[in-house]
Amino acid sequence: MRHRALVALAAVLAAALTGCAVGPNYKRPNVDVPSAYRGEPAADAARPAPAPESLGDEQWWTVFQDEELQKLIHTAIDENYDLRIAATRVLEAQAQLGIARADQFPTVSAGADINTTRNPKTPIFPSYQLNAGQLDLSAAWELDFWGKYRRATEAARANVLASEWGRRAVISTLVANVADAYFELRALDLELEISQQTLSSRQDSLKLTQALEQNGSVSLVDVRQGEQLVYTASAIIPSLERQIQQQENLISVLLGRNPGPVARGLKLEDEPHPPTVPAGLPSRLLEQRPDIQQSEQQMIAANAEIGVARAAYFPDISLTALGGFQSDSLARLFSGPAGLWNVGPALTQPIFTAGKIRSNVKLAKATEEQAALTYQQTIQQAFRDVSDALIAYQKDREYREQQELLTASAQDATRLAEVRYQSGVASYLEVLTNDTNYFSAELNLAQARLSELTDLVHLYNALGGGWRQ
Repeated sequence: MRHRALVALAAVLAAALTGCAVGPNYKRPNVDVPSAYRGEPAADAARPAPAPESLGDEQWWTVFQDEELQKLIHTAIDENYDLRIAATRVLEAQAQLGIARADQFPTVSAGADINTTRNPKTPIFPSYQLNAGQLDLSAAWELDFWGKYRRATEAARANVLASEWGRRAVISTLVANVADAYFELRALDLELEISQQTLSSRQDSLKLTQALEQNGSVSLVDVRQGEQLVYTASAIIPSLERQIQQQENLISVLLGRNPGPVARGLKLEDEPHPPTVPAGLPSRLLEQRPDIQQSEQQMIAANAEIGVARAAYFPDISLTALGGFQSDSLARLFSGPAGLWNVGPALTQPIFTAGKIRSNVKLAKATEEQAALTYQQTIQQAFRDVSDALIAYQKDREYREQQELLTASAQDATRLAEVRYQSGVASYLEVLTNDTNYFSAELNLAQARLSELTDLVHLYNALGGGWRQ
C-alpha cells in the first residue's frame, strides 16, 4: 500500500511539473517591412539592395567625436535621474519575477508552541501545573497542473525584459538629448560671436559716419541709419546670452547636476559629420530599436496573461501536509505517542462566479490585442522616424551648402556697398540693406549648421543607436 501511495504521489508530481499550460503560445505578428527606407540615397538610384551596415550599430562616442560632448554624455549616463529611475524599474520587475516564480513551488513552514498552565489549590481540587509543548512542520503546494503559475512567470519574465529594454530606450534618448542640447548651445555661442563681431564692425562704421557728418560730407540721416545698425546688433546680444545660460541649465539637469556652466569643445562649424550615413536593412530595425523590443515584450506578457485568466476555469489542486510532535511533558515530546501527522489533497472547482472568469479572459484578450496593435504602431512610427531623419539630413545639408553661398555673396555685397558709399556713388541706405542681409545670412547659416547636426542626432536615435555601452 505504501509503495502504491508513493507511485501515486510521484505521478501527481510529474503531472504538476509537466502538465498542460492553457492559453495561446506567443507568435510574433506579421509586420509589413519595407525593402528600403524612403529618403535613403541608395534606395532612389535603381533601388539596389541596401547595405547591412547601419549608423545605429555604431557606439555613440564614434558618432559624436567632440571630446567635451563625450564627457557630458558619460556624466549623463552615470548621473541622470531618468536613467536611474529606469534602472530601479528593472529591479522592481526582477523582484516581481521572483514572486511569480515562487508560486510554482511548495511552501514549508515550521512552528513551535510551549506553554505552562498553573492553577491554585481550591477546597475541591488540589493545585496543579500543566506543561505542554508542540513542534510541527507543515507544507502546502498548489499544483500548477493547468500552467497558471508558469504563464504568470512567463509574463513576469517578459516584463523584466520590457523594463530592461525601456532602460536602454532611456539611454538612447538621453544620449540624443545631450548631443542635441550641446549642439544647440554651440549654435548659440556662434550666433553670439557673430553678433559681437557685427556690433564691433558697425560701431566702427558709425564712428566714421559721425566724423563725416561733422565735416558736412554726409547727412544726419546717414548717422541715424548707422545707429539703427548698431542698436539692432546690440539688442540681439542680451537675448542670446539669456538663451545660452538657460541652455547650460538644461544640459546641467540632463547631467543630474544643479544649473551651472558647461564646458565647450569644438566649434559648431568644426563638428565632424559624414555627408551620407548608412541606414542598414529595415528588417534589422525591429531588433535595434529599444522601444520596439520593449513593445514586443509587453505583448508577450499580455499574451501569457490570457493563460493565467483561462486557468481559472479549471479546478485548483493542492497538497497539504502537517507533521510534528505534541506532548504534555517536554521530556516526552520526542518519544512515545507524541508524534502527529496529517496529509491530504484538496480540489476546488469554481461553479458560479457571475461571469467574473469569462470577463477576466475577455479583459486579458483585449489587453493582448491592444499590445499587439501598439507593437505594430511602434514599428510603423519607427520607419517614419528613420525616413524623416534621412530626408532631413540630406535636404538640410543641401540647404546649408546654399546658405554658405548666400552668406559669401552677402558678405561681398556688403563690402562693395561700403566701397561705393565711401566713394560717394551710393547712399548709406544701400550699406544698411546689404549689411542687414549679411548679418541675417550669417545667423541663418549658423542655424543651418545646427539643423544638419541635429538631423544626424535624430537619425542616429531613430536607427536605434546610443544604448550600446
